[in-house]
Amino acid sequence: MAFQRTVKIKNRKARFEYEILDRYKAGIVLLGTEIKAIRDSKASIAESFCEFNNSELFVINMTIQEYSHASGYNHNPKRERKLLLNRKELKKLENEVKNTGLTIIPLLLFTNAKGFAKLEIALCRGKKQYDKRETIKDRESKRSLARIKKSFNN
Repeated sequence: MAFQRTVKIKNRKARFEYEILDRYKAGIVLLGTEIKAIRDSKASIAESFCEFNNSELFVINMTIQEYSHASGYNHNPKRERKLLLNRKELKKLENEVKNTGLTIIPLLLFTNAKGFAKLEIALCRGKKQYDKRETIKDRESKRSLARIKKSFNN
């Protein structure tokens, strides 16, 4: 088997916009041209979210660009894609979303050692504006502290 380069596509906005409560790894139902495009890192999960439809979980608004070497049988870049989880995990997530108003956000799209595409999803609660300001303050203070430490070490 040939060496396959691992792909890691992050949703950098998610940690700023949401408070992460629980994480899951899910498989994705993909077409042949979609997995090839993902292996070329031609995907984005920045604006995506997950939604239940008939007690099945789908990722919405995930963009996988069309595969450049495909003929006329290419995929729709923004189509809904089914996520694969255990029945127990699906029930738990569905109850949390319905009862407490939480959302499911993709954090990371990656390929595993076997070359399969996986999606790390998280059960999240949206942050309020003051929480976001607090996050920015913490980040700035850590940055300035690192600068001060660096100046003392030199």
